[in-house]
Amino acid sequence: YQQTITPKVGLTQEIKVKLLTLKEARLAAMKPSIQAPDGQTLLLFQPEDFTMGASRREPGRRANETLRDVGMSTLFYLATHETTNEQFRAFASGHDSGKYVATSLNEDELPAVSLSWHDAASYCNWLSEQARLPPFYNIEFGKVHSINPRATGYRLPSEAEWSWVARTFDSSATETTGDQLRFPWGQNLPPPERHGNYADKAASSLVGRVIFGYNDNYAVAAPVGTYKANHRGLYDIGGNAAEWINDFYEIPGVETVADPTGPTKGEYHVIKGSSWMHGSITELRYSFRD
Repeated sequence: YQQTITPKVGLTQEIKVKLLTLKEARLAAMKPSIQAPDGQTLLLFQPEDFTMGASRREPGRRANETLRDVGMSTLFYLATHETTNEQFRAFASGHDSGKYVATSLNEDELPAVSLSWHDAASYCNWLSEQARLPPFYNIEFGKVHSINPRATGYRLPSEAEWSWVARTFDSSATETTGDQLRFPWGQNLPPPERHGNYADKAASSLVGRVIFGYNDNYAVAAPVGTYKANHRGLYDIGGNAAEWINDFYEIPGVETVADPTGPTKGEYHVIKGSSWMHGSITELRYSFRD
């Protein structure tokens, strides 16, 4: 900061300057929300260090939920809603989410499902193209063969980003017991009435296990954004449709990691979040990963 001062007799002059760190300056220059070419709103998040996974003592825990400390320093944007069939069909006009038994999953306002990971990555690249941003994924013949890690285009969230934004509290959270959210609604079953779209009474004729005494009024998928947003302004982060993650799947170690993005190669990718088909304590927890 530079300022020129001309002293004057009998006049007291005072300068007050607030200097920003490079990180603060970068944050101040970024918009708190942006709009994607498909009309979705994305919110800016500044994550902090947290713990991923679950304790071995936690009911429902699976062996792939390794408890580990994660350092988070990279800011990111995340869409407030799941992608709808209508939005995805702007990219792939022939997309069909299909049906479950005799119930359609294909209405415009329902979340786009029956998608491969490569389909989701291709949609991200299409958004980048529409916004004239460098694509994150290198794709040939419909398959991702590598990534551009420094690209500013659209991509799927990392498992750490998804977990941080879903599980950690902020000052406006209504549930304050425990260090992190165990379930989308808090620490214990059952969920509050009509909290989100999980395997419920309405789905009892379609799926094997439902939440006893719970009814969200939808046997299968619900229109995106039907239920109240969570404390970070995100809808359906748990429930409705399970979500693809950018990371290749692995069973992680216990060592501390910083801004993890998963293995550099693999056969499968991570899936996070329960859906309308999930009703067990294992699947409903935020630490569940598949």
